[in-house]
Amino acid sequence: MRVVLFVPFFFLTLFPLAAQRSFNQIFPGILPAVRDAAFSNEGFYQSTKKIQRSTLVGSSQSAIDPQIIETILFKQPGFLVESILVVHGKAGEYSLLDVYNALGKIRELKGRRYHSYTRNEYVPLFEDVTRIESAQKNNPAPDPPPASKIPPSETIHMRLKDVNFGNTYYRGDMTLVPNGLRYSLSNNKNITYFFVPVIREERFNVQLYFEIIAEGVLIYALAGADVSDFVASRVDMPSAIGKRLAVIISWVAEGISG
Repeated sequence: MRVVLFVPFFFLTLFPLAAQRSFNQIFPGILPAVRDAAFSNEGFYQSTKKIQRSTLVGSSQSAIDPQIIETILFKQPGFLVESILVVHGKAGEYSLLDVYNALGKIRELKGRRYHSYTRNEYVPLFEDVTRIESAQKNNPAPDPPPASKIPPSETIHMRLKDVNFGNTYYRGDMTLVPNGLRYSLSNNKNITYFFVPVIREERFNVQLYFEIIAEGVLIYALAGADVSDFVASRVDMPSAIGKRLAVIISWVAEGISG
């Protein structure tokens, strides 16, 4: 009986330590311009309207787990934004534990800026950010201290005061997967603008995938949102999604690199 229990635990603790892959092994045949963008400070971003699987870098011939893609496409979003960013680092400089602890610093999302073209200035995207107890209880909860190990899975809830949409509520699910860490984010309440629903509950979904690679830390992200034609005709949705995704990715990237 002891052997039966020991073997699964042994492999569970080892699979995050699998041999590191290189960026080109994960994205074989990637266009040089896309690769260069992924290794830049800003990262690679592209947006599409409706589902166009063939245009996704993470689809087709890549070694990204297909479930990362399918989880978003299953929702049939009207808009997609894909991103790839590499946090540069030497072999052994970063670990998935660094990623996990960066994701735990929810409050550090507060005040992160984006460029507003309507105001022609940089403004905070999230004016206030806090972890909350649950989807039913909005009581603020502190961010935890740095962990010494990664749990196999974890669910958190947060309230983000969005500069455009006011208080927005999200659920985040972190899961250890072969080769990396997967983070699923979705709105668990309607996102509204002057009390008008812009994105219905669970219709804004983000998949973030982190893997320690030979060149540092790979951050692959795919976000999808579904809105009404009325809203889409009045809001630049690719820009709205892209800005929020960029802020989230930069927050994690800076948390990883320190």
